[in-house]
Amino acid sequence: MSQVSKNLYDIAGIQIPKDACVVIVRTEWNAASVGRLTDGCSQLLQAQGVLVKIITVPGAFEIPFAIKNYWDKHKYKDDRPHAFAAIGIVLRGDTPHFDYVCRAVTDGVVQLNLSLPVPTIFGVLTVDTQEQVDERTGGKHGHKGEEAAITALKMIQLQNR
Repeated sequence: MSQVSKNLYDIAGIQIPKDACVVIVRTEWNAASVGRLTDGCSQLLQAQGVLVKIITVPGAFEIPFAIKNYWDKHKYKDDRPHAFAAIGIVLRGDTPHFDYVCRAVTDGVVQLNLSLPVPTIFGVLTVDTQEQVDERTGGKHGHKGEEAAITALKMIQLQNR
């Protein structure tokens, strides 16, 4: 069982550019719970002065495409992102579809991290039950949306050192 690290939430002293921008790419599936993840992520980033843009895609499978497409269209513009945050929830069902979607989105985010010059943060919950979702959107396992935001801040700082 994972525990929330107190060091993870320590963002005091993190230095990011004044014009920092994070694009959150979120899914339509499981809208209420994904909304909680998105809200936690965007609120924490905005509290740190980060410009947040939100793109909605149908499902987790489409997240890597949307990120790559956004980067390709904005990489030479002044508003290009300093990081992306992939936000979604994939709940296990009765078919192997869960395994295919989880593998595809995970592999896609890995490929983005290896090919884009900015980080993509993995904020996709891959869980068995709604109870596990609730535990990770402000419950006993913390708030994974906020953790994605903190990770984005730390990776932006790392990139700019």
